[in-house]
Amino acid sequence: MTDKVSNKSMLEPFDGITIALSKGRILEETLPLLAKSNIALLEDPGKSRKLVFPTSRDDVRILIIRATDVPTYVEYGAADLGVAGKDVLMEHGGDGLYEPLDLKIAVCKLMVAEPIDSQRSASRPKVATKFVNVAKKYFAEKGQQVEIIKLYGSMELAPLVGLADCIVDVVDTGSTLKANGLMPTELIASISSRLIVNKAAMKMRHQLIQDVLDQMKAAVDEAQA
Repeated sequence: MTDKVSNKSMLEPFDGITIALSKGRILEETLPLLAKSNIALLEDPGKSRKLVFPTSRDDVRILIIRATDVPTYVEYGAADLGVAGKDVLMEHGGDGLYEPLDLKIAVCKLMVAEPIDSQRSASRPKVATKFVNVAKKYFAEKGQQVEIIKLYGSMELAPLVGLADCIVDVVDTGSTLKANGLMPTELIASISSRLIVNKAAMKMRHQLIQDVLDQMKAAVDEAQA
């Protein structure tokens, strides 16, 4: 009976704002900024299978979803705000979104990487990546024809088994590349996590959302001081 009541309450209309986050590094680094903005989770998402979480503010709730889905939830209004890496936003395209604040967390680089001894002599090299749109645009702007091979993970394996000549992937320390005989060769973009806002929600709930933005900006400024 308790589960039924709980599920019903989650399905009822919510008059506040919904923030979409993803598990992992972004969630871990976003929660302290939210806490300084007086928004704290009332439950540990690491110990729950729930996807919707209440916070210390009755007018704010948090969704925990896949990182690549955050821009979609915000674009279509299922969430008013979200936190997504710039790499995900570049791949998504950013339609229907504002990107008002760089949170300066989950910092890394989106790079081309290839085997250390690579000559990359192929006239149309094969590029393995999950960032298909970004890779196509990047190489097109260079005037270079490539064949894009979409993978969802273990990008470093592709050159080792002859599936691809190089990869496009997010690089943090570079240790995984090095361990697999690869090296970063071209910087596509410096990456950090951004606070994104649904354009319609920004108009309809401007004051409430602006208050959260102002508090988050103050928290980021304090963290960077």
